[in-house]
Order: sequence, then structure tokens, then C-alpha cells
Amino acid sequence: MQHTVLTSGQWPVIKFEDWKDTLATVHLWTQIVGKIRLRTMPWLNHSWHVTLYVNPYGLGTGSMPYRDGIFQIDFDFVHHQLVIITSNGEREAIGLRPRTVADFYTTLFEKLQSLNIEVTIYPVPSEIPDAIPFNEDELHQSYDQHQMENFWLALVRMHNVLTRFRASFTGKCSPVHFFWGAFDLAVTRFSGRDAPEHMGAAPNMPTIVMQEAYSKEVSSCGFWPGNEQYPQACFYSYAYPAAPDYGTQPVQPAEAFYSLEMGEFMLPYDVVQQADNPEETLMAFLQSTYEAAANTSHWDRKALECDLSRYEEAYGCYKEG
Repeated sequence: MQHTVLTSGQWPVIKFEDWKDTLATVHLWTQIVGKIRLRTMPWLNHSWHVTLYVNPYGLGTGSMPYRDGIFQIDFDFVHHQLVIITSNGEREAIGLRPRTVADFYTTLFEKLQSLNIEVTIYPVPSEIPDAIPFNEDELHQSYDQHQMENFWLALVRMHNVLTRFRASFTGKCSPVHFFWGAFDLAVTRFSGRDAPEHMGAAPNMPTIVMQEAYSKEVSSCGFWPGNEQYPQACFYSYAYPAAPDYGTQPVQPAEAFYSLEMGEFMLPYDVVQQADNPEETLMAFLQSTYEAAANTSHWDRKALECDLSRYEEAYGCYKEG
């Protein structure tokens, strides 16, 4: 099996039309795994317990408790397998290939049962309108190995930039994590202040969950691969609550814009992918849109921001370049 290798500084091309069927199928597969994580983990603030994480070969749950110890489920987009491992040294795998969501769902729970992992989930996708229950979905069954690997390699590049961006904030900040509801990679900064009750809603998402997720004032940013209504991969940044003049603030790079419809700043992925320095281009977007939120909402930036680079220089910690 040939593995895609990118040269230093290179970001993969991502075109929604080239992989939209694979995206739709894998999105649903990740929801099944994500709901298993939801049911097995203690509830964390802002639903941080449900997310997946970028790892050296795909997306994974991290350790989850079960009666015999801990287990983990990983999407391996290098060898194209779903891998389940336990602290008892047991391992099961499912091939990632064109297969229906219903078949994936059934096979996964058979594998879990064989490992004595008892878990049930609500088998209806979240944040997707007119969703088909997982165990009945014979429609979505696409899997393009090359396109899936490209997407994961893009996540790897983004993860490193978002991790660097996260490091300059000393206030409360989320991990860099992957939300399977909307299929986006995100990191969120908090001002430390309460937010007004959120009035938004999403399909198959309890209102109380949405309200807790947005119970604190935030500046959030990340990446989203697009959908049929907006068929373009893009980076985004939004504030909640947003000050009246938030969307009028100047941000970088020049191609970034504020979407009145979405209520957030957006930057097409292609702009970053084709830039001479994609990492610097993305970092400029992340920093300038954060400053738009922090300045217009009067965050205590002196108390919330930090520069710990002297520790990296002194102790040889990780640093870009």
C-alpha cells in the first residue's frame, strides 16, 4: 500500500467535489465512534469528552474506560483500518473500504462485544438534518483511500499550527480537537466571563447541551471541509457573544472575509495551501481574528496572553523550524 508523502512545507490539495461522497460516509463513521466515546466518558465542560484527536496515522478517541480497564478506537488513514485496542493487550480491526454505514455500525459493535466492551449508543446522527439511523443507512458507502489520506495529512499540518497558536494563551483554552458532529478541527479560547444563554439549535442536538457548550465567552477557530450548501474547505473564526463591530475589524490575510450569513470570519483552505508559507498565513488569520474578538469585547489580554518562548529556547522544547 503506497503512502502519500508530502515535502516539507507542502500542504495537500483538498477539493470538496473530489471526495464529497467519501466525506459523507466517513463523517457518519466518526459519529458512531464519537458516540461511543460520549457514552463511556465522564461529561466534561463544553462537551470536550466527545472529541477525537489527530494522531500520527489518523483520528483517535484516546483512552476510554470500560469494566476491564481502558480501550481506544483509532481511524488509521495510513493503513486504512479502524483499530480497537484494550489495556488487556487485545486488538481488533475493521478494514476501511467502500462499505455501508449500516455494515460499519454492525461490524464495529460485534468487535466491541468480542472484546467484552459493553456500550450502546443512540443510533441517529447528530447535527445532520433528515439523518438516516446508522443501522439503517445503506446509502452512504464510499471510501477513497487517497482522498481520505490527503484530508488527514491536511489535519496534521493544521494541528501543528493550532497547537502553536494555543501556546500563547494562558487563560482557559480547549485542546486542539476534532468535533465529529460538524466534522471540524477546532481550538477555543475563553475570556473567563459568562456568556448569555445561547439560543441556537442543531438537528438531533439537545438544547441544554448547546447552551452548556456556549455558557462562557469564547473566541473559537478551526477548519471545516465544506458541504453541499458551501462546497469549499475553509478555515473559520467566530466569537460568542460577538460585539457589534466584531465583523468590521481588519484581519489577515487579505483573502479572509467576514460572512454575515455565517456570523464568522472565513478563509478558503486553497489560500493557505497555495501560500508561499502556509503556516504563517494560517497563523496570521488565527491571531488577527482572535484580536478582533478580544479587542471589541474588551478581554483582559494582559492577563490572558503569554509568551513562553524563552523556555523553548532555554530547554530545547519543540519549535517550528
